[in-house]
Amino acid sequence: MYLELAILAVFAFSYSLIAGRVERSMISGPMVFVVVGFILGPSAFGWLGNELGNSAMRVFADLTLAVVLFCDASNSNLSILKQHINIPTRMLLYGLPGAIGLGFIAGYLLFPNLSLFELAALATMLAATDAALGKAVVSSPVVPAKIREGLNIESGLNDGICVPILFVFLALAGGSIAEGQVSHLAMTYLAEELGIGLAVGLSASFIASKLIRYSYKKNWITEAWSQNIVLSLALCCFAISQQLEGSGYIAAFSGGLLFGYLMKDVKHKLILPTEGIGEILALLTWLLFGAIVIGNAIETFTWTMLLYALLSLTVVRMIPIFISLGRRGENVPSRLFLGWFGPRGLASIVFVIIMLDRDLPGGDFIAMTVICTVFISLIAHGASANILAKWISTRVK
Repeated sequence: MYLELAILAVFAFSYSLIAGRVERSMISGPMVFVVVGFILGPSAFGWLGNELGNSAMRVFADLTLAVVLFCDASNSNLSILKQHINIPTRMLLYGLPGAIGLGFIAGYLLFPNLSLFELAALATMLAATDAALGKAVVSSPVVPAKIREGLNIESGLNDGICVPILFVFLALAGGSIAEGQVSHLAMTYLAEELGIGLAVGLSASFIASKLIRYSYKKNWITEAWSQNIVLSLALCCFAISQQLEGSGYIAAFSGGLLFGYLMKDVKHKLILPTEGIGEILALLTWLLFGAIVIGNAIETFTWTMLLYALLSLTVVRMIPIFISLGRRGENVPSRLFLGWFGPRGLASIVFVIIMLDRDLPGGDFIAMTVICTVFISLIAHGASANILAKWISTRVK
């Protein structure tokens, strides 16, 4: 236990010293941490991951995603978003279902060993994009603001939308519900997840913002404790919504949006400490991912998984996004850019862990397919972020 804690602490400290240098290169932090995690995990040296199971991994990834979503949403520019709300709206309404559909078709052609509902679950797991992996793009000042905000909102909401859809497909794949109940169950899940998530996130941030301003006015908040405010609020939004059977991801993201709007004059001061915590948590999650998840599933790897991963990251994602934005005046470079920057990461990892708890016949096979896709995404999106950010800055105003 203490050896694993020491490893996590040493790598977190070491990366903090060179983070700026790494971010300016074609190598990203997640790439480094996944590879190191795999080397130090049970498949190689065996120093990391021996005492940590899937449940611990899920908790770690869940909390990390909640913190990242809240901070990213808080930093959104709502004035820009209001002018270009059609971009994330069409990507979520048309692009997301299209990606699930194309992912299902690709899986049907490549994976005859999986049932139809397992294929649908796989496609859903890989339809959600990762706000953390896209940070190099959505925070880059050279990327046009409307594209940054569009990607930020899409990645913040699509994982919460995918959760109820995934639960329905997993229930069908496991035989726990009848096919005739699908539409009713899907609508119930979606309404509960979105409704409760929005209600919790918005109400918690509204109340918290009022209390923070009152406490500042009374001079009750110290400099040290002010750094804990955003972290505590993000975890509150997530945990309360999850306990009420809503979407913690939707709660964290919607809460962050409102918090950033209500506290815009002091939000950067309040958010900055939590952003640093979120960065460290994300990288440690990748370290555990390399040690625990990749190490346990690598024996099931096949070349068809690699082909599916490449399709998922390209045509399965890019064609629906390209088509969904075709009638809104977006030019070809922006549609291609928005389609390409849909990295797969933390959300897909959480979905894999949820799926593995269901003991599906094709569970290990699905897990390795998702892992393969996420790993390639780490490399491809990490290496292309800075290059394509400069490219899009000259083609979209």
